[in-house]
Amino acid sequence: MKKNIALLAILSFISCKNDEPKEIPLADTKVKTALMVEADDYFKPISSVSNKNIPENFQQLNNPVNITSVRFDDRLNDKERLGQKLYYDKRLSKNGTISCNSCHNLDTYGVDNSPTSLGDTKAFGNRNSPSVIYASLHFKQFWDGRAKDVEEQAGMPILNPVEHAIPSEDFLINRLRGIEEYQKLFKSVYPNDKEPVTYANLTNAIGSFERKLLPESRFDKWLDGNDNALDETEKAGLKSFINNGCITCHSGVAIGGQMMQKFGLYGNYWEYTKSKTTDNGIYDLTKNETDKFMFKTPSLRNVEKTYPYFHDGSVAKLEDAVKIMGKLQTNKELSETEINNIVAFLKTLTADIDEKYKKADN
Repeated sequence: MKKNIALLAILSFISCKNDEPKEIPLADTKVKTALMVEADDYFKPISSVSNKNIPENFQQLNNPVNITSVRFDDRLNDKERLGQKLYYDKRLSKNGTISCNSCHNLDTYGVDNSPTSLGDTKAFGNRNSPSVIYASLHFKQFWDGRAKDVEEQAGMPILNPVEHAIPSEDFLINRLRGIEEYQKLFKSVYPNDKEPVTYANLTNAIGSFERKLLPESRFDKWLDGNDNALDETEKAGLKSFINNGCITCHSGVAIGGQMMQKFGLYGNYWEYTKSKTTDNGIYDLTKNETDKFMFKTPSLRNVEKTYPYFHDGSVAKLEDAVKIMGKLQTNKELSETEINNIVAFLKTLTADIDEKYKKADN
């Protein structure tokens, strides 16, 4: 009798467990709020970057990348590990004093937090070093857009006389060919090349590593349907961001980085930023009068951490940068409440990369 009672108790327990509702995946419970629906017109989360909608510049230099694996798999393949090693190697500068990481420090969100950066020559450049994190999502590289992708960009500072100061591609390649470890690594990554250690392969590898730097922010989680990822102040800031026209230049997955725009549509930028010099932007390359003061619009991802702001690093505080942008680009005097709310929203774009990327050895 006792055995039957015990058996019934067990069966009852099992029955109750089976009657419990199964855990429903988050994707099945998402309900888009009105603000989410509106935001979908202007922004896309990191999770949206997939093989079906790879930006054209991901295909440059025969560097195919499975973007889905980049986003959801933080392991590095051999090419990416080689790129990481090169990224941190100070031998990529003439005097061995700086690496890519010196100006684009991955410990500090891909920047050095300096108005302009100190090069191998102990001289400073004339423009602020933008973050390398998310840079692969931009339609062009540098403030003047002179490089088409992160692969091409990786090779330019190395040959810049103020930055890495390497006198020529051959100079650096001869140096690397004299390093047995690099001979083995390049041969492993580019086995079909008669001479694997080349400048094109060097920049190709660095670019492959940089394409891994796509962390997920709270705003991404909110765009993916988790309404609790943002608080009410941050949502108010997003509304102000949209309503004040900031989305004209700062939208898409990168929240910027997709167009060239004049800095100072409604005034001389240097009168507001107090810049020490006046930078003509892409006019210096094209000599077209209409290109004066035209710069690539920066991504606002991690903007909380990538101070100081603008092409010359002339503004230290994010609140001041927002106020200046409101006046210069939309001709609006933003209220203190609007500025504070927008800054709160911008802080939801902060996302750090995996710790394994923040070291030279891997």
